[in-house]
Amino acid sequence: MAHIDYYFSTLSPYAYLAGMKAEEIATRHGLTLIYKPLDILALFARSGGVAPAERHPSRMEYRAQELVRQAKKAALPLNLKPAFWPTNGAPSSYAIIAAQAAGGGDVGVLAHGIMRACWAEEKDIAQDDVIKACLTTAGFDPTLADSGLLAGAEEYGRNLEQGALAGVFGAPFYITQDDQRFWGQDRLDDLDAYLAGEFS
Repeated sequence: MAHIDYYFSTLSPYAYLAGMKAEEIATRHGLTLIYKPLDILALFARSGGVAPAERHPSRMEYRAQELVRQAKKAALPLNLKPAFWPTNGAPSSYAIIAAQAAGGGDVGVLAHGIMRACWAEEKDIAQDDVIKACLTTAGFDPTLADSGLLAGAEEYGRNLEQGALAGVFGAPFYITQDDQRFWGQDRLDDLDAYLAGEFS
């Protein structure tokens, strides 16, 4: 089935603010969304990006203002300074990878639930109980958080390599099968329009 590759980090506020819009777009156009969580800090190092902690204060001040605006626009709650951020994004990413491979639930609900836990619910998404609760809510077997560790770790590394080769440099990042690239939750309307043939 035709698909969209969706590269993201479970630690990204902008991926959180995308909500379920990418899933709605994919469904509308008869496409599958392939979830490819990756290590965003490693990606920045590979693509010339700078980690938030190392950015100039003026860039961080703008980021704080923009996140508030985008959260209001998306009608999503957002804590600019979550209690458990940054944290280790790998365990939650492994769970998403394992769930996508296993099937039986809603990966979009899982991914968004994990990011919401971080950015709106003051939960540490590196913790097993948080991840398992998100798996359960999304209709997956919570033991995937344990059984999917090895395969998840391998796929997590592959996602970084594939993303870097495909030109991914931030999150969220969407790539169509004909290599049209869309960076940021604020470009989802453009992705929708492109899939509808409006840019042809």
